[in-house]
Amino acid sequence: MIPFQNVPGFTPRTFFCARISLLVSVLFVFVLGLAGGCSAHDDRADLTIINNVNPESLDPAVVTAVEDLRIVMSLFEGLTRTDPVTARAVPGLASHWEISADGLTYTFHLRTNLVWSTGEKLDGRDIFYSWKRILEPETAADYASQLFYLVNAEDYNSGKLKNFGQVGVKLLDPYTLEAKLINPASFFLDLCAFQTLAAVPRFQIEKYQDKWLGARPLAVSGAYTLKDWSLNRRVRLERNRAYWDDANTSCNTVDFLPIGTPSTALNLYELGSADVIWDKELIPVELMKKLKQRDDFHTFSYLGTYFLRINVTRPPYDNPRVRMALALSLNRTSIVSRIFLAGEKVANHMVPDGTANSVKASGLDYNPVLAKKLLAEAGYPGGQNFPVLQFLFDSTAGGASKVNSKIAVELQDNWRRELGIKVELRQMEKSVYLSAQNHLDYDLSRSSWIGDYNDPNTFLDLFRSNNGNNRTGWKESKYDMLMDKANQEPNVERRAGLLREAEEFLVKEGVPVIPLYFYSGVVLYRTNEISGIYPNLLDLHPLNAIHIKRKDR
Repeated sequence: MIPFQNVPGFTPRTFFCARISLLVSVLFVFVLGLAGGCSAHDDRADLTIINNVNPESLDPAVVTAVEDLRIVMSLFEGLTRTDPVTARAVPGLASHWEISADGLTYTFHLRTNLVWSTGEKLDGRDIFYSWKRILEPETAADYASQLFYLVNAEDYNSGKLKNFGQVGVKLLDPYTLEAKLINPASFFLDLCAFQTLAAVPRFQIEKYQDKWLGARPLAVSGAYTLKDWSLNRRVRLERNRAYWDDANTSCNTVDFLPIGTPSTALNLYELGSADVIWDKELIPVELMKKLKQRDDFHTFSYLGTYFLRINVTRPPYDNPRVRMALALSLNRTSIVSRIFLAGEKVANHMVPDGTANSVKASGLDYNPVLAKKLLAEAGYPGGQNFPVLQFLFDSTAGGASKVNSKIAVELQDNWRRELGIKVELRQMEKSVYLSAQNHLDYDLSRSSWIGDYNDPNTFLDLFRSNNGNNRTGWKESKYDMLMDKANQEPNVERRAGLLREAEEFLVKEGVPVIPLYFYSGVVLYRTNEISGIYPNLLDLHPLNAIHIKRKDR
């Protein structure tokens, strides 16, 4: 352990503040232990991860937040799973598969030794049920569109088609599942590894309905079972001895702590009461430059974009000129350079540089003269008579909240200075913030997206008219047509060109979103204590691949 006083550049004042914060963290750990009826030391998991916020849900069909998906990935598994090194799909519940020559038919062969954690047989019928549940309109799955590559899946989800037998998924026998696609999709196997498409227990869902996650023991298909879920305390996972690949699982117990304050998160890590900090927002910004010098500070590139959503259903934001003016007036370079120190790159387009099967697009750069001209053409010269702009961002008890707050203040100052627009900041707890976004109860809001797979489609598909994660009210048939055309194109280079055309239409003409910067990943862990964490492009780290080296653990 490297105490704070050994971090280069610490002054007596910062050291004193750190010690006070450290004392608070010690008390937090002590109370955490008392809540469980034993000491924090006795109750220590093999692996403890700082996870930012309490999960809203652990239902694969409805979760969307990174923190929730991180836990769900360990509880429920699909036909494929994520390789910890490459973040590409590898065999999961399916041992192997065949793909037809035209790329339209996938035939999956499930392992014959699969069981739920509670002992019941697990087979292709469970995958069939889980996929059907995702597409049921009443499930209201935001990620239902991930299955729209199946024949007739979109029509079934929208209610246009009532007969699920016409959807492109068929159970050939209990261990063989066939998927028929509308168009070839090179990333379909990666989709099958995503949490939404995982197998969930039909027998418990039908018995307990909406309360099924409260069943104990909860039947799971992944490497870990749910041992404990205590609000504001922890989510504890326990090794699933019935998992098909349990022999290669190392940690017996894993805790996810809902810590949203960077100082508390770092102090718990320094004390040895936490092993991993995965969220960069939970590393104090003021210490970032110094912490970068340490061996346990790991940086990497990954596919993530921070952007602003615009509610195009509200005037004056229903006017494209207003949206363009807001984008053109942003001095992204100035904003990003003042806030970040971990290698974040300014973005004027949605798809991160380096994404597979992509061609770099261009967007709207800083041009305040043109921005003012467009705003005047929209009827608001110099910002006159422009209504107060309400900017929505989320709070996570001080973690990402601190970064989001800084960005919000920078945006507020930028638009006042460049366009004469008054901005009112609306900060909400994350669940309320997400609800406001979903119900289009905002003018502009801060947003981010981490790629679900390594292809431009994971970013661009969001803004189709039918996507549940759109959350802007923007519906544009031209964009939908370009996306359809791109995904029907078998030639990789021509497809990449069409996707770039769609992206440029999105960020330069439609402008329901304003990209701000591309993420740079940061993770804190000690390599002499932990192995199995790899810097992959999707920032995905399966728990069953992580190994503890310390003998006392």
